[in-house]
Amino acid sequence: MSLLKLGQTLRGRLGKYIITKQVQETVWFAENQENETVVVKGVQGHPCVEIERDVLKRFQRSTTHLRPLLDEVQEPAEPPIILVKYLEDDLLSSSIKKTLNRQELKCVARSILEALNVLHNDGYVHTDVKLDNIFVNYKEGENRFSEIQLGDLGTCYPADSSIARKGTPVGAAMWSSPEVLMETPWNTATDIWSFGTVLVSLIYGGDFNLFRPRTVPYGHEEYNLEVLKRQFSYLGPFPGKYQDIASPETVMAILYLMHEIPQSQTTPFIRTTEKEVSLKHKNFISKIMVMDWRDRPTAQELLKDNWFQED
Repeated sequence: MSLLKLGQTLRGRLGKYIITKQVQETVWFAENQENETVVVKGVQGHPCVEIERDVLKRFQRSTTHLRPLLDEVQEPAEPPIILVKYLEDDLLSSSIKKTLNRQELKCVARSILEALNVLHNDGYVHTDVKLDNIFVNYKEGENRFSEIQLGDLGTCYPADSSIARKGTPVGAAMWSSPEVLMETPWNTATDIWSFGTVLVSLIYGGDFNLFRPRTVPYGHEEYNLEVLKRQFSYLGPFPGKYQDIASPETVMAILYLMHEIPQSQTTPFIRTTEKEVSLKHKNFISKIMVMDWRDRPTAQELLKDNWFQED
């Protein structure tokens, strides 16, 4: 049974909202008193809405690139329901309609990194950076995007939380880092890997994902393993020093990957043809997508990279 009904009136701190459409199981559109569309989020029995509310209250004044909290519903009082800004589209849909040009790609990259930088500077990890969690508004011109905002912060956790330290799986596997897929401790560097995956997808356009398994469907018990194998094939191997931070179980998993995918069968991303991915793009991505999270640059470092100044 749906938490909210079409036509239902919600009373927030700042005004009233009428539900106009259910978009997902826990997401609706509503109209405010000025007849503007807003996004309503509510879920019973899970803390994600409260997490998103609290994270946005903490960070949204520091950047224009997080989709902001607009209001909190007071009636009904339970469960917590929030209203966030409505944007016209998400990047997955936008990229399928038309592949981004170079100007748009760099504008999107800078916007995502600026949002991540704000979170990471305070030790928070988004954990679910992917194309359909990046929202956009449009305008006329060579760069079609007037606004780019990272959203869906319901699984945003401090890097020193028990969830991160225990290596609890988070996010969508295709966009997740090797350390998340291996269920080892993770931190802000996992978002940097996901950002790199987003960048590769945008360069190719459409619904492309470099790590989408070809042998098993989504939901299969070996799906995450197949994603990890593809990561290893394109961007492996793990450096020898990784054993300094890896548990014996993780070392065994890496040895298994090395056995399953010998070097002769790997397809290093750096060897991708210039026709597919330009050398400048490949060099930038190769800095980001390294198997050992300790070697990944920070969002702040990436924002200063020459890639943003190059034609």
